[in-house]
Amino acid sequence: MLALSRKENESVMIGNDIEVTILEIKSDQVKLGIKAPRSVSIYREEIYLQIQQANREAAEAKKPAGSLEQLFS
Repeated sequence: MLALSRKENESVMIGNDIEVTILEIKSDQVKLGIKAPRSVSIYREEIYLQIQQANREAAEAKKPAGSLEQLFS
C-alpha cells in the first residue's frame, strides 16, 4: 500500500485520467473528490462488497429448468 500525505485542495493522480482531491478535512473525516472517466466505477467499500456478494449469490443460484446442462445430461 502506498501512503501519501496531502492537505486540503491537494490531489493525487492515479494513472493518466483519475484525480483524487482532498476537498475538506473535519475532525475525523476527510471529504474526497474523484475525477475519473465514466467508464470507471467508483464505490464506497461497503457497497462494493455488497455488490460482490450479490454477484456470487447470483452465480451460485440454481439454474432454471430447461437449462443447456440439463438438456445434455
